[in-house]
Amino acid sequence: MTVIRQEDFIGSIADALQYISYYHPLDYIQALGDAYAREESPAARDAIAQILTNSRLCAEGKRPLCQDTGIVIAFLKVGMNVRFDTAMSLEDMVNEGVRRAYLLPENKLRASIITDPAGKRSNTRDNTPAIVHVTLVPGDKVEVSIGAKGGGSENKAKLAMLNPNDSIVDWVLEVVPEMGAGWCPPGMLGIGIGGSAEKAMLLAKESLMAPNDMHALKARGAHNRLEELRLEIYEKVNALGIGAQGMGGLTTVLDVKILDYPTHAASLPVAIIPNCAATRHVHFELDGSGPAVLVPPDLEDWPQVDWSPAADALRVDLNHINHEQIASWRPGQTLLLSGKMLTGRDAAHKRVANMLQKGEPLPVDFTDRFIYYVGPVDPVGSEVVGPAGPTTATRMDDFTEMMLAETGLLGMIGKAERGDKAIEAIARHQSVYLTAVGGAAYLVSQAIKKAEVLAFADLGMEAIYEFTVKDMPVTVAVDARGQSIHKTGPAEWRVKIAQRKSVQEKPLP
Repeated sequence: MTVIRQEDFIGSIADALQYISYYHPLDYIQALGDAYAREESPAARDAIAQILTNSRLCAEGKRPLCQDTGIVIAFLKVGMNVRFDTAMSLEDMVNEGVRRAYLLPENKLRASIITDPAGKRSNTRDNTPAIVHVTLVPGDKVEVSIGAKGGGSENKAKLAMLNPNDSIVDWVLEVVPEMGAGWCPPGMLGIGIGGSAEKAMLLAKESLMAPNDMHALKARGAHNRLEELRLEIYEKVNALGIGAQGMGGLTTVLDVKILDYPTHAASLPVAIIPNCAATRHVHFELDGSGPAVLVPPDLEDWPQVDWSPAADALRVDLNHINHEQIASWRPGQTLLLSGKMLTGRDAAHKRVANMLQKGEPLPVDFTDRFIYYVGPVDPVGSEVVGPAGPTTATRMDDFTEMMLAETGLLGMIGKAERGDKAIEAIARHQSVYLTAVGGAAYLVSQAIKKAEVLAFADLGMEAIYEFTVKDMPVTVAVDARGQSIHKTGPAEWRVKIAQRKSVQEKPLP
């Protein structure tokens, strides 16, 4: 009988979570490199270059790929001949591993997990508890597949109870555009088919633990119905033209993973869960001989891409900015921001709203300032701030009119698209919305030269900071007239892709 010691199990979980915080799976990063080589959209190509450069920097510096270091998901296949030498439960051991990993001083990860989700929503401060799925299987080993899932992509999960004769492909093509870009494409789509509602969701999540092998599948062709579906969905989703960061381009997904399970004759449950550009997962086995040994990847296998600002990027001084200047900016334009900006997310916006409603003075003057939607990782060593990429801007849409009308705010920075209500407010107040690249958090943080908490320190990473930045790269997403690149970009590239396909399929004379 195999004996798994408590410390070996906990240490392996902790080591794995640190490992995936800064090492992309090699299969994913190579697929992204191939997409970069094919990409023709300037905005998408620039975004992919930032993600690839960020990946190498994180691997070299052992710092998180994304500021959202995720909710931990663990799939455990426990051999029935295994005995654990521990007084702790399996879930408690996983959570102790999470706690150690996220509080490691050399690379402290962001704690994002909150308790009382329908009430006070208090942060647990150590990113516990994890989501643990356990299966008992024949054998004398413990197989662990573990990942860290960011909230931006997790929030885009969808479930449908289709009729047996409904088209799965049509449903996917309907919901993917509805996801917007908050899941930080290009990434992967995990799809679960069959079982029951909860089983379909579990299948979709588990499918995302598999390696990226779309290139090999395309080369050899499909061998079964699920592989046919993978190829069809891959081609048709990319034909939507959504592209990197939703700004329009050739590649929206790098792979489509599908798992299925028998279901009721009257049912067709289908779930879809996207995985973002910060794809983080690893697989290891424990056989009683000690903790898992995770071998660092060879950085020579990384795509040789080093992002640098475009030559025509406009340098902007945030300390001397006004409505007249931003009125000339246009969607898709690249800016390099320098000067002082504020930060704030959901909790800070809610607190500002409550203070305004009560007639209380605000602790920060927002007049003619830009606010960056970010929840940074704590700094280590000589850093002024840890990885600090943007969070999904649509979550702040309900506060946009208030911030622009009542605080004097000039502009906003986040990731992904804005909703119609927010765009209308931006146009009405002749404001502007800029995007930073989701999945390039460590690269973005290199532009932050000073960080100081100004208000709401009790909110932790959701406090209002003042960042002093130098040449922080952003793209104009919504201009002062209300023109959005997240609408015009995909529409443009959808037409280009369709035209290209039409030429390719045109019979020779």
